[in-house]
Amino acid sequence: MPETGRRMTRLRIAFVIALLTLFVAAALLGPYVAPYDPLAPMPLDALKAPSLLHAFGTDAYGRDIFSRVLVATRLDLTIALAAVLIALIAGTALGALSGWAGGWPDRIIGRIIDTIMAFPLFVLAVGIAAGLGNSISSVIVATAIVNLPFYARQTRSDVSRQRKAAYVEAAALAGFSPLPIVLLHILPNIAPPLMVQSSLNLGWAILNAAGLSFIGLGVRAPEAEWGIMVSDGAANIFSGEWWMFVFPGATLMIAILTFSLIGDALRDILDPKRR
Repeated sequence: MPETGRRMTRLRIAFVIALLTLFVAAALLGPYVAPYDPLAPMPLDALKAPSLLHAFGTDAYGRDIFSRVLVATRLDLTIALAAVLIALIAGTALGALSGWAGGWPDRIIGRIIDTIMAFPLFVLAVGIAAGLGNSISSVIVATAIVNLPFYARQTRSDVSRQRKAAYVEAAALAGFSPLPIVLLHILPNIAPPLMVQSSLNLGWAILNAAGLSFIGLGVRAPEAEWGIMVSDGAANIFSGEWWMFVFPGATLMIAILTFSLIGDALRDILDPKRR
């Protein structure tokens, strides 16, 4: 049984790596290998069903949906990576300050985090994106802000627990100031949970960006983006053009699933209790 479990774990990790490789390749090479221009309208080919010429069919403007899905991979992954990176850096910094300093910095940062968490996160993202205007940068900022509490709370908890550890006290006795102690000693020890959280948040960030674009508060048409394509397909759902929303929606779902599985795999690898 243990050997069977290890074999299944290896197969799952191999499957996740294959999916991740596929998305990374699509993001890097998509604009160069797309068979059609994703923005060029071709009215004579409008609303064509999937065929050998158009694997995912065409939309109401005759644009090839496969090319648009392929090219959109770079944009959606870039938005998600940028948002999660900003949230990780800012949240970790705030959490480390809160956990190490305590006192009034801890109370102020705690109230800020509690205020963010008091709102439904997507509703808060909608409000931020609406205030900043329709742009890629507004989507990134809105997604980063609603993801920030996850890292701040995790880091605060870990830093406050680790600051009394023997290795931290030894570093202080050796003459290290608080900043090097946190950066060089504590953060490397608390990095694994943050890595798992980042992977899980990447999937949510992709969904959040697509959701904002779906309701018209994210990336603007005619840009190739998964949420925009699902929104365009929803407008044709009753007229029978199912391919307009099925293929972008399926790609979005698989991307979210991929990063969720990566988070689970990282947890299995980094957590000694689960090995």
